[in-house]
Order: sequence, then C-alpha cells, then structure tokens
Amino acid sequence: MADQTPAPERPFIPVTVAVLTVSDTRMRADDRSGDTLEARILEAGHRLAARAIVADERSAIAAQVQAWSDDPEIDVVITTGGTGFTGRDVTPEALEPLFEKRMDGFSVLFHQLSAAKIGTSTIQSRATAGVLNATFVFVLPGSPGACRDAWDGILRQQLDYRHRPCNFVEIMPRLDEHLRR
Repeated sequence: MADQTPAPERPFIPVTVAVLTVSDTRMRADDRSGDTLEARILEAGHRLAARAIVADERSAIAAQVQAWSDDPEIDVVITTGGTGFTGRDVTPEALEPLFEKRMDGFSVLFHQLSAAKIGTSTIQSRATAGVLNATFVFVLPGSPGACRDAWDGILRQQLDYRHRPCNFVEIMPRLDEHLRR
C-alpha cells in the first residue's frame, strides 16, 4: 500500500463542499449521515458551502446537484442516501446521466473498504462518483458508517492537496479545460 503521509512541503488547500441528504423521512434534526459528513469536512479544514435534504425523487436530486455544480465556488458535492435497491432508491439514476466522466475506481475502493467492515452486505450499495461541471460528485449510502468509511478511507486523502502520490485538489484547475479550447 502506498504511503498515506501528507507531503509536509505542500500547503493545505481547503476546498468547498456541499452535502445533500436524500431521504423521504429525514429532517435536519435527525440527519446523522449529513452531520457525520459536515463534521468531517470541517474538522479537515474545508469549507461547507451548503447542506440540504431532498426527497427520493430523481428530479429533485438532479436539480440540487446540478445547481451546486453550476456554482463556481463549490468544488465538491457529497450526497448520502438513495443508493440501495428499493423502489425509492434513485440517487444513482438521478446523477449518473449528468456525469461528464464517471469515477469507477471510487465505487471499487469504497466497496473494498466497506467489505472489510460489513462483509458481503456491501453489495447492497450502489455508491458511485463522477465529475459534473468541473465539480466532483460523490454518491454515498445513507448510513453514518458508510459516510465515515468513505470520508476516512478515501475522501479525506483525495481532498488533501498534500496527499501523495496524487490527489483531486491538484487536478481541479484542469477539470474544465475541455471547455476552454
């Protein structure tokens, strides 16, 4: 496994993150997954741009993520919820068609980390990620544990400019280079 130690000669560069909880039943007062993500984002030194809750409706999910990706101040959107197999779980269907590029490795790595903790139950998640309007979008399951696993095992490192050998922060300025030609 690669060395996960941040390169001390590089400065920390905070990114701006929006968090979307997808749920028909959650309110801000009982949104433990959103709370988990918010706490970790702030503890890492990043900025929380916005936080919202929308129902498990494709159009509502897509509209909120699209609006945040249209905001040049927002670098990352993290959603939690709606990645299972029940009839109301539609977050991947709402967002994957919007992705300009899919990040298949995120799902693979998330499932590896998850399997180490919950075994074969990880197959009940359709966690995914991609890029939309030069914004990274990560689609996580709705449990606080899954949010912790994704943040602690993947996102904390990849959203830290000091992380070696590479990270998302260093490529952010180039995500929209295809639009500038």
